[in-house]
Amino acid sequence: MKDKKEKKKITNRTIVLTAVIGSMLVVAMVTANTLWASRKTSAATDEAVSAVSSFYLEAMADRRAKTITNHINSNFEQMEKAVDLIKSEEIGSQEELRHNIGWVKSLLNLNRFALVDEDNIVYTQYTTYTGRSRHEFLEDVQLNDRIITTVSVYGSSKQLCLAIPTPDLSIMGKPFKACFVQLDIQDIVDLLAFDDQGRTHFALYTKNGVNLSDTELGPVILKHNFLDVLHGVVSEDVWNENLKNFENGQGGSVTFDSGNSEETLWYVPIQDTGWEIAVLIRDSVIRDQIGYISERNIRNSRYQIIFTLVAVLTLATVLLLQLKRFSSEQLEEEKETSRTFKDLANKDSMTGVRNKHAYSENEKVINSRIQAGDVQNIGVVIGDINGLKYANDTYGHAAGDRLIKEACSLICEYFKQGAVFRIGGDEFAVILQGKGYDSMQEVIDELNRKVEENIKENTVVVSIGYSVLKEGDRQLKDVFERADKMMYERKKELKAMGAQTRMSGSDKENIANRDGGEAKGGVDEA
Repeated sequence: MKDKKEKKKITNRTIVLTAVIGSMLVVAMVTANTLWASRKTSAATDEAVSAVSSFYLEAMADRRAKTITNHINSNFEQMEKAVDLIKSEEIGSQEELRHNIGWVKSLLNLNRFALVDEDNIVYTQYTTYTGRSRHEFLEDVQLNDRIITTVSVYGSSKQLCLAIPTPDLSIMGKPFKACFVQLDIQDIVDLLAFDDQGRTHFALYTKNGVNLSDTELGPVILKHNFLDVLHGVVSEDVWNENLKNFENGQGGSVTFDSGNSEETLWYVPIQDTGWEIAVLIRDSVIRDQIGYISERNIRNSRYQIIFTLVAVLTLATVLLLQLKRFSSEQLEEEKETSRTFKDLANKDSMTGVRNKHAYSENEKVINSRIQAGDVQNIGVVIGDINGLKYANDTYGHAAGDRLIKEACSLICEYFKQGAVFRIGGDEFAVILQGKGYDSMQEVIDELNRKVEENIKENTVVVSIGYSVLKEGDRQLKDVFERADKMMYERKKELKAMGAQTRMSGSDKENIANRDGGEAKGGVDEA
């Protein structure tokens, strides 16, 4: 018996010693690894500067080039829309033509929009003039494709001219060959500019290296000709390589010594313009950023050593690890439960759309934006189900539930780009912004036509009212009330068209067949 006790005692001691020695080995390994990683991190900082600089600059230059290209393509698309709008108008005089040019400029936000007839006479909102001497693209007898040119106005000021052919456009019996817009370079610069506290620089250049944007590309190149300045700070071979890139509309990068530090820049062509956009960031900025990250990682590793030492010496048991794991799982379960409750609080259990609580939360956010002047285009649509109370009282709540779900499906089908809420027993609200706002009137017209067809087919009928944010509105409630008032007027119209508040015998039979006469606790019409 004594031998067994002694053996058990030795076994327990061995377990304790193994745990202590294992803990000390873990601490030693973590410490050694941290010291080794610190040395490696410091040594790799210089190597990372070059790689990160090239990658970052290339991505930045490419992103800005795409921004300009997208801006140009957007203007081309708006010009095509402008031509279509003018085609649809009956224009009988130059005064009417100028009026329509001003109208499409304002409607489509086109800058310096003009039309050109077959005699190269340019028509603007305010005047007409002979355009061949001002615009090179008019030297061609016939235009066949989009044209992008750079023009000088008001001395040294530069603009980007975008032109498209208009082969099918005839006004006042006279063929028109083209239309064009002129974009200020400064507007493009403002589109690209961002607050980087002077650490990053960009500029737009012609194939000859001339600075179009009048922005400084760092402390060496400044606003001067890119190629002229570069010739003095790099070798002849490097300069020739960059010269060819500019002439051929290709991208590239170059690193040069500015005296105090190395400068690295990257440039890429802008599609169809003959321009290059160059972006520069000082190596010292990248070095400081990487150095800061490296130092922070080293410091965190040291903190990790201290924490690991304390944890291993005080709580190096399997029980603690299991307890920690259990606590983590419990916390995740609580988070998941919290998310579930939040989702339930904002969702209508019958229809699956957002409920009145969710509408109130959205209303608070929108009210704050309205009062801050941060929102302009927003619309509210109110939909009310016809005949819900009668369906509940006469055929049971199962029929009412069915009617609510069908009405919700109808509203969601048409307002796919809006936020749909069920805010009452028979009432729905839709908040429209962005694309949903832009297509609101068209969607409402389609829905109203569908509802009027449903009257004839004895299916679900929803009365729709709507309104948009107007000057003087201080909260979303102002828009809601106008939409609600319109909805009641629409309800009267639908009743006059034959919409029934009392269902016919055939309706009763249809609902009974669909629902089997079961009552499921529907919601009465408010």
